[in-house]
Amino acid sequence: MRQTCTLTGMILKSAPAGEYDKRITILTRERGKVTAFARGARRAKSSLQAATDLFCFGKFEAYEGRDAYTVVRAEIRNYFRELHTDLEKVSYGCYFLEVADHFTRPDNNASDQLKLLYQTVRALSVKSLDPRLVRRIYELKTLVFYGVGPQVFSCVSCGKREDLCVFSQRRHGMLCGACCGKEAERAKTDCGRTAEWAKTNDGRTAERAKTAGSWAAGRRKENGRKLGAASLYTLQYIVSSPVEKLYTFMVTDEVLAEVSAVVEQYMAPYVDREFYSLSLLE
Repeated sequence: MRQTCTLTGMILKSAPAGEYDKRITILTRERGKVTAFARGARRAKSSLQAATDLFCFGKFEAYEGRDAYTVVRAEIRNYFRELHTDLEKVSYGCYFLEVADHFTRPDNNASDQLKLLYQTVRALSVKSLDPRLVRRIYELKTLVFYGVGPQVFSCVSCGKREDLCVFSQRRHGMLCGACCGKEAERAKTDCGRTAEWAKTNDGRTAERAKTAGSWAAGRRKENGRKLGAASLYTLQYIVSSPVEKLYTFMVTDEVLAEVSAVVEQYMAPYVDREFYSLSLLE
C-alpha cells in the first residue's frame, strides 16, 4: 500500500484530464507548488468534485508519484464561494492565483506565500476594502517574499533615512532629496552627451537620433518618481508588516494612484508573461 502525505494548500489551477479526472496545481505549505491528479473528480458523486475547484483551501491527502501527486481525499476549510457571484472579485481572485503560480516553485517551503494568498483572497470579501488596493498590497508583498522587494526605509545611494522623496526604479528604492538632485544632474549630463553624439556621429541618421532621444527620455524617467509622505508610509507598511496586518487600512485615491504607479512599474521586470485575468479587469 502506498504511503500518503497530507498537504495544506490552495488550488491555483484546475483543468479536466482524461474522461473523469482533474489535473490541479496546489500551492502547499510543505512542498511549495505541486501538480496533482484527482481521479474521478469529474464524476457527479465524487467527493473530490467541489474540493478540486479554484480557490479551495484545506488539507489534501495524497500519495507521491514520479511526476505528480494523486489526491485521494480532501478536507476543505474554505471554498470562497462568495467570490463566484461577483465578476470583478472573481477576476481579482484569479489574478492573485496566477501571480502565485508565477512566483512560486516546487519543493520549497511556501508558508509565507500561502498565508499571503489566503489572506488576500479573504480580503476581497471585505466590503470596506478597495480591491485595487488589495491588488497592490498583494503584488508588493509577493515581491518581498520573492526576495526582490524595494528599499523604502533609507536612501539607496547614501543610506540616509530622512527626506526620502523620490522612488527610483533604476536604483530599486528611495532617494533622499540631496541624492535625487545628484541623480538628476547626472542624468541631464548623460542625456546631453547622447544628444551631442546623435548630432556629430559620422554617418548619423534620423533613426539614430530618434533612438538616442528615446534613450534620453527613458533615462530621465528612470531617475525617479516623486512620492508624498503618505504614499511612502504605505509602501513601508506593506513591506514591513506581517501578513495578518496587511489588509487593515484604507488610503485616499491620490495615495492609491501613487502607490499603484510605483508597484506596477517595479513589478514589470519580474514578469515575463501576460496574466489572462488582468484582461478581464482592464
